[in-house]
Amino acid sequence: MPNAVHLPAHGAPAVRPVPAAVAVVIREGRVLLVRRANPPNAGRWGFPGGKIEPGETIEAAAVRELAEETSVRADADRVLTAFDVLHHDEGGRLVRHFVLVAVLCKWIAGEPVAADDALDAQWFRLEDLDDSDPRLNVDVVRIVRDASRHT
Repeated sequence: MPNAVHLPAHGAPAVRPVPAAVAVVIREGRVLLVRRANPPNAGRWGFPGGKIEPGETIEAAAVRELAEETSVRADADRVLTAFDVLHHDEGGRLVRHFVLVAVLCKWIAGEPVAADDALDAQWFRLEDLDDSDPRLNVDVVRIVRDASRHT
């Protein structure tokens, strides 16, 4: 059951959702993706992003994380959507829960250079993205399609 909720065992601490922002940058028919170094989704391609710091807006977090992970500068345009990333251990217990807010960002300057927790950073042609590609994080293609309608 894909949407099953695994509650903590009696006495175990509850896993609280962590708010995070991701930057969706589309430029000249290409989208910027990074290959994640850390779980969840280590080794997979997804949007640059990370945790929202206390007092930081969603938009500021997306722009900051984009710069930290890729050296690309952009302005935040609008929030596109929000989605969950759930990380379970081998026993099926929830160990991390991220609520990711996708922010459409307009490229200002820079070419991607992987840094921070990104193993690689590249521009991908929109027409080359495929929902069935196991190298991509879940929701990447859906979010790119939505974002491309706003660019």
